[in-house]
Amino acid sequence: MYLYPLYMTNENKIFPLLWLIGLVLVPIVLWILPASFFNEGQATCLSRIFFDVECFFCGITRAVMHFHHFEFEEAIYYNMLVVLVYPALVGLWCLWTYQSYKKLRQPAVA
Repeated sequence: MYLYPLYMTNENKIFPLLWLIGLVLVPIVLWILPASFFNEGQATCLSRIFFDVECFFCGITRAVMHFHHFEFEEAIYYNMLVVLVYPALVGLWCLWTYQSYKKLRQPAVA
């Protein structure tokens, strides 16, 4: 699934270029931030805010961040689903990056 038009002219290739730059920068920024960056602060999970109940994905942001920094024990402590979610996120990131790069390499339509 593409997030931009299938046939592009030179003028409208800016969105795929910005998308590709953003895709490359996100993991780099997450590596620069400390692993504990998301450990503190207000909970944003709606089930915790409205019902005070933890859902299956509570803690997944913190778990993914620790997994991204190779702190596996800490990641599993926050949420065990990280062993499924993180590889899925990496696969989705690879797919989007490949598709975006491939789309930029297509010759422009006049």
